[in-house]
Amino acid sequence: MIAAWQWLRCRPVLYLWLPLLTWMGFIFYLSSQPDLPQPGLGWWDEVVSSGAHAFVFGVLAILWMRVLNGRRHAAWAALALTMAYALSDEFHQFFVPGRYADPWDLACDGLGAVLALILWFLWRRR
Repeated sequence: MIAAWQWLRCRPVLYLWLPLLTWMGFIFYLSSQPDLPQPGLGWWDEVVSSGAHAFVFGVLAILWMRVLNGRRHAAWAALALTMAYALSDEFHQFFVPGRYADPWDLACDGLGAVLALILWFLWRRR
């Protein structure tokens, strides 16, 4: 197991970029679904949806930080790249039947990214 981990760490394309690209593909897949299941809890559906957006794009921001770590202004670049993908995600949903572009989702994406980056820095300081 340790040898496999060392092998993987020596290959930054796999170690850094594969999780990022896989997560971006997962987001694209979810955005392509015409109707995602809702728990049917009234206004709580919006809370769950907003939390899911914040979580998914928070993870994306962390994955961007992994790729950009050590570079100047990495956090700002990770935030900008995450928001660019969030914007493209909302644009993509505009063309999916049963879905629509929602500025509130974009705001939740940004909030999730900012909170995740703050947690990243707090964790790295420890």
